Amino acid sequence: MDFRINGLPVAQFAPLFGLAEPKLTAQGVIRCVADHHPGFPCRVSLQDAAIGDPVLLLNYEHLSVRGPYRSRHAIYVREYAVESRPAVNQVPDVLRIRLMSVRAFDNGGMMMDADVVEGTGVDQLISRYLDNPQVAYLHLHNAKRGCFAARAERA
Repeated sequence: MDFRINGLPVAQFAPLFGLAEPKLTAQGVIRCVADHHPGFPCRVSLQDAAIGDPVLLLNYEHLSVRGPYRSRHAIYVREYAVESRPAVNQVPDVLRIRLMSVRAFDNGGMMMDADVVEGTGVDQLISRYLDNPQVAYLHLHNAKRGCFAARAERA
């Protein structure tokens, strides 16, 4: 099954770019500087920030459904990130180098299945889950820290 992995739209975060620390703090956002690589995976660019890049650490609701799986967690966004547009069936390196938790959801936001896989094998798991017509979309999470990483859908 062909798939496309999507990062988050930059428009959701652009109003935070360049804000002074007190304004970020008032919104529960922390600006930090990437001090190792890899280690600061941006959910917009789907790339790890380079050492020295400013990143925003914030809480993000990645599963806005009415039901028990509604979820939010901390994510990194590189300040002034450019949206990623991976090709069909392309898995960005930021996902390939990590242990991933893949969660399959139906249109009602109910979890249908889930598994953990090394990033090098995530494409096979994505295809297998999307072969199920009841699965509407997948959420990929960094398994070790549990953070939302990206969404995958049928291409």
